[in-house]
Amino acid sequence: MMRCLNRWIAAVVLWVAFTSVAGAETLAATVEQWGLLGSWAVDCAARPDRDKGALLTYEIRKDGRVMYRRDFGEAKDENEVVSATVDAEGLLDLMVFFPSLRQTREFGLLLQKDGSLRAIYNRSERGEYTIRDGKYVATGAPTPAQQRCD
Repeated sequence: MMRCLNRWIAAVVLWVAFTSVAGAETLAATVEQWGLLGSWAVDCAARPDRDKGALLTYEIRKDGRVMYRRDFGEAKDENEVVSATVDAEGLLDLMVFFPSLRQTREFGLLLQKDGSLRAIYNRSERGEYTIRDGKYVATGAPTPAQQRCD
């Protein structure tokens, strides 16, 4: 009985270790294959500014973590992408942990035929949307296309 229990525990430990490594590789592979890596902005020639547009950068660290950096000019932050999946329509669904906000946000990005990127939705873990159906909830204005800056 004890030998069986020890084998089961060893199997669980190996499975957890394997899925953690495989999950990290899958996350990095997903964002890379989808085409997300690099820097994006509404206007790459403009200096980053909170009101006029941020420079958003997605990168894979040497340790395999996928990071999301935001440069607003006067303020910058760095946040970890904790999951990424692509749905049947090609929408990239990301979950990003924001330590400064103490929350995980989920957002969907669409890579358009011209190579630009659009935010289709952005919601908190409570399901509160700031962007829904490609439009800002507060104003109803469509989200702008972002261009690759590098």
